[in-house]
Amino acid sequence: APAGSARWFLGGRLNVSVNCLDQHVEKSPNRVALIWERDEPGTAVHVTYRELLDLTCRLANTLKKYGIQKGDRVAIYMSVSPLSVAAMLACARIGAVHSVVFAGFSAESLAGRILDSGCKAVITYNQGVRGGRIIELKTTVDEAVKSCPSIKHVFVAQRTDNKVQMGDRDIPLEEEMTKADSVCTPESMDSEDMLFMLYTSGSTGKPKGIVHTQAGYLLYAALTHKYVFDYQQGDVFGCVADIGWITGHSYVVYGPLCNGATSVLFESTPVYPDPGRYWEVVQRLKINQFYGAPTAIRLLLNYGEEWVTKYDRSSLKVLGSVGEPINKEAWQWFYQVVGEGRCTLVDTWWQTETGGICIAPRPSEEKAEIIPAMAMRPFFGIVPVLVDENGEVIEGNDVSGALCIAQPWPGMARTIYGDHQRFIDAYFKVYPGYYFTGDGAYRSQKGYYQITGRMDDIINVSGHRLGTAEIEDAMADHPEVPETAVVGYPHKIKGEGAFAFVVLKEQTAHVDHIKEELKTIVASKIAKYAVPDHILVVKRLPKTRSGKIMRRLLRKVVTEQSSSMGDVTTLDDPSVVKEILDAYQKYKEKNSS
Repeated sequence: APAGSARWFLGGRLNVSVNCLDQHVEKSPNRVALIWERDEPGTAVHVTYRELLDLTCRLANTLKKYGIQKGDRVAIYMSVSPLSVAAMLACARIGAVHSVVFAGFSAESLAGRILDSGCKAVITYNQGVRGGRIIELKTTVDEAVKSCPSIKHVFVAQRTDNKVQMGDRDIPLEEEMTKADSVCTPESMDSEDMLFMLYTSGSTGKPKGIVHTQAGYLLYAALTHKYVFDYQQGDVFGCVADIGWITGHSYVVYGPLCNGATSVLFESTPVYPDPGRYWEVVQRLKINQFYGAPTAIRLLLNYGEEWVTKYDRSSLKVLGSVGEPINKEAWQWFYQVVGEGRCTLVDTWWQTETGGICIAPRPSEEKAEIIPAMAMRPFFGIVPVLVDENGEVIEGNDVSGALCIAQPWPGMARTIYGDHQRFIDAYFKVYPGYYFTGDGAYRSQKGYYQITGRMDDIINVSGHRLGTAEIEDAMADHPEVPETAVVGYPHKIKGEGAFAFVVLKEQTAHVDHIKEELKTIVASKIAKYAVPDHILVVKRLPKTRSGKIMRRLLRKVVTEQSSSMGDVTTLDDPSVVKEILDAYQKYKEKNSS
C-alpha cells in the first residue's frame, strides 16, 4: 500500500476512523472533509477534518455511555449528512458494526434488517428532508422497533425543528453529544474484524447482510477512489449516492476520507427544485469528479440540454457511472452534453459484494481509448474469467459467458451475516474455484469487458440465448423511448418469448407506429427472433430507490401471478404495481377482442 493510505497499529491491527480522520487532522486539520449539499439549494455546510473528528468522538463516547461495545451491531437510519457519516465512523472507532439502512425503506424492511443482525441500537433523525418533502424517520423507527426486542436505545438527532414523540428508550443525540468528551481512544481492531454489514436483495427476496471487514475493505476503497477517478489532493469529489448503498459507503465516506479528500454529501434529488440541480451544484461547489447513476442520467436526458448548459461545468475533469450498465444514448449524453466531450467518463462495474470498483476504463495507460458504455479494464489484482454453461473457462476474445473472478481481492465480502452457507451457495458453488458475480459479460476482440446484464435476466427464445438487457438497449435507441424493461414469459412455440414494457417521452397519439418502429429496430440491431412478442406502454417502471428496475415484478405480471408479488416494500413507489397491472389487463382485453 502507498504510504499514508492505511495506518497500522502493532501486529497488523488498525482503526479505520484513525485512517479516515486522525491522520489528516495531524497534518491539515482545517482541510474540508465534507461539503453537505442540503436539500435547499445554496445552503451548503462545510465540515473540516478537525470538526468531523470532534463530532465522531463525541458520538462514539455517547454510544459507549449507553453500553454499545466492540462487536455490537448498530443500525443507522438517517439521511445523508455529516452526522450520519460521523455515526458510521463512531461505530468504527469503538469497534461496533454499523448497518446503514437507506432512510426510505419501510418500517417492515428496517425491522427485518435489525432482527437479522441483532442490532442493539438505532441512530436516526426526527425527520428527513428530500426534494422539498418531509420524511418521517422517527415514526418509521418507532414502528419498526416494536417488533425488535434487541433494541435497547434509539438515538434521535434533529434534522428539522419539528418535535417528535420521545419514549423511554429514545435519547436526544445532540444533547448527549454536547456533554460528551471530544477525545475517544480508538479501539485496536484486527484487520479481519467486521467493519460493517449492508443488506442487499438476494434472488430469493430475503435480503442478505453482506459483511465487510477492516483493512482489506478500506485499502480497496481508497485505492479505487484514487486511481479510477484520478483523484488529486485539493479536488472536490462529488458522488451523489446515498449512504444507504455500498456506493455511498465506499465513495462518499471511506474511500475519499481515507485519501484525505473533500467529499460532497448530496441530500436532495436530481430534479429538485428543477432538473438543473446536479449541474447547479457542480458550478457552485466547483466539483471535479461527478459520480452518479445511469437511471438519473436517463431521467435528466428527457428534460433537454438547456438545464445542463445554463451552468458552468468547467471544473469537471472526470464523470463516473455506477449501479447498472449504462446504455449508449445515456453515455453519449453524459459525455457530450454534461462533460462537453472533454471529461474522462468511467463506466464502473462492481457490486455490494466486491467492496469497490472491479472493472472500469481507468486506471490505464495515459490517454488509452475508452469505448462508450463499456467497463473495459479490470482493476489491479482483479482477474476476470468468462465461464460457459458446463463450468469450463472460455479462452480467447470476442466471446461471452458468465463473469467470474479467479482470485481473491482485498475488498471482497467475507460472508453473509449469520448464514455462511448461503454465502458459499450464492457465490462459490455455481462455478467451483471462482467467485460468480451473477452477471454475464462479453470480452471484445481487444480483450475489453462489457457487462451484458444479470444472468437471471437471460431468456431463451427458440434456442437462442438472449440477454433482456440487449433488447432494452436496442429499443432505448428510439428517440421517443427513454426507458424499457424486457422480461421473458413462457411461449407455446418458442419456449420463451420477450415481453417489453416501455415508457414514452411524451403522451403521443402514434403509439402503434412507435411499437412497429421498435420492432424494426430490435430486428435490425439484434435479430428477428429477438423482437418482443408484446410491447406494453406504461407511465413508469417499478424501481427500487436506488433506481434498479424490479423485473421480478414484471415477470409476475406477464405470467399472471399477481397474487404472489412478494415483498414490494423496497419499491420507490409501490402504487406503480397496480398501475401496471391495470395497463396489462386493458392490453389483454384489447388483444383478445
